[in-house]
Amino acid sequence: MIVSLTGSNSFLLLRRLNQLQNNFIDEHGELAVERIDALAVEPQAIIDAVQSLPFLSAKKLVVVRELGNNKSASEKIEQIIDAVAPSTELIIHEPSPDKRTAYYKTLKSKTQLEEFEELDGRKLASWLMEEADNLGGKISSSDANYLIDRIGLNQAILASELEKLVLYDPKVSRESIDLLTEKTPQSKIFDLLDAAFGGNKVQALALYEEQRAQRVEPQAILALIAWQLHLLALAKYGAGKSSGQIAKDAKINPYPVTKAQSLARKIADERLVKLVNEAAQIDYDSKTSVVDIDEALKNFVITI
Repeated sequence: MIVSLTGSNSFLLLRRLNQLQNNFIDEHGELAVERIDALAVEPQAIIDAVQSLPFLSAKKLVVVRELGNNKSASEKIEQIIDAVAPSTELIIHEPSPDKRTAYYKTLKSKTQLEEFEELDGRKLASWLMEEADNLGGKISSSDANYLIDRIGLNQAILASELEKLVLYDPKVSRESIDLLTEKTPQSKIFDLLDAAFGGNKVQALALYEEQRAQRVEPQAILALIAWQLHLLALAKYGAGKSSGQIAKDAKINPYPVTKAQSLARKIADERLVKLVNEAAQIDYDSKTSVVDIDEALKNFVITI
């Protein structure tokens, strides 16, 4: 078996790598596994590893990391694959190969290529529901989306939080999510802007003060606001495009774009441009003159 693991979803990619390794170790033992950092060796060392006989085991597993970053080795990928002995299994761990290269095309045609891409909001919610089932619990689609909204898109964090929630109560609810998880600053800043654009200045200021009470510095809040304004601009000027297409063009996850699209409909073009300029001015002033950035941001929130 020769498997190539690729893709930008580092969580799922690493989970699959660990699964393959652990399955092999359960059957043949840890001593039958050889791990190679391709950047640290010559191509011949990789060839020798895949064609040599296993020691004290019926089979051996060779795991090669980032072979594509070793030019001399990647150019010999066909020779490496052809050298793999019948008693050897090879895993090529290649997170971000250049798909235009002969190297990638060889992996695709001559190995079992498994690609793990980032999940958008809908797929992430479905994944959470499957994870809950695997853990012996249950979470509804709406509560899965609520959890994503609350703590963000990082799958490793979501997996950890979900495990905690299922241990507390196998039937995950919005109440248990509120009780056991902390809302991320980015999510709270989106709520802040949503409240401000909706004319709810009291709530917007309360969310700002909540961030400050949690010792989030004004400069960090400004950076989060800038990111949300960036998403709003993408959504606003990507009118007619799906969130998936906008995200693909901008190389970001589709889920926050989907949220931004609903908010962007509340804002006139000229207002969004003015807010971006005002945020940029606050940032500039904070770095070039004596200014109370905390008060400046409060005024910014009020005037939205």
